[in-house]
Amino acid sequence: MRACRLPFKQLLAISVFIAIFSGHPAVFAETAGTADKAVHHEQESLDWPGIYYGFVPCPDCNGVKTTLALNKNNSYILITQNVGKSPREFVEKGKFTWGGQSDTIVLTPRNSSTVRQYIVGENTLIQLDNDGNRISGELADRYVLRRTDITKAPPAAHSSH
Repeated sequence: MRACRLPFKQLLAISVFIAIFSGHPAVFAETAGTADKAVHHEQESLDWPGIYYGFVPCPDCNGVKTTLALNKNNSYILITQNVGKSPREFVEKGKFTWGGQSDTIVLTPRNSSTVRQYIVGENTLIQLDNDGNRISGELADRYVLRRTDITKAPPAAHSSH
């Protein structure tokens, strides 16, 4: 009788093991193709959540003071102010997704259909045009938002602001 119970116990243990892990999709995540890994490369390799600040060009004002907070849960808050035109700050909340390129994010606001795209870099976001292309021309380098929540102490020149 004892010889009969041992195979049953082994069979039961194997069945339980298979039942536990067959319904667990994370086990199969490692088998995803290299294309899936490339799409999420920047998302996994960079410390992208944080607060980004910039002063981007504006055709009818002195510039747009821009603050963008990216959260780990893929939500964002964008605060803009058209300097020299209005003291009013505009607040936009929404979700962002990783774009077709592995290093781009697409911001989709809750209350609007206007999407914005950025290239994610090391402590920077580069704003893209409405078609998802890099902005070119002499002002191109001004479409960069820099991460401001880095734990390093700010330079002495900026500490008085």
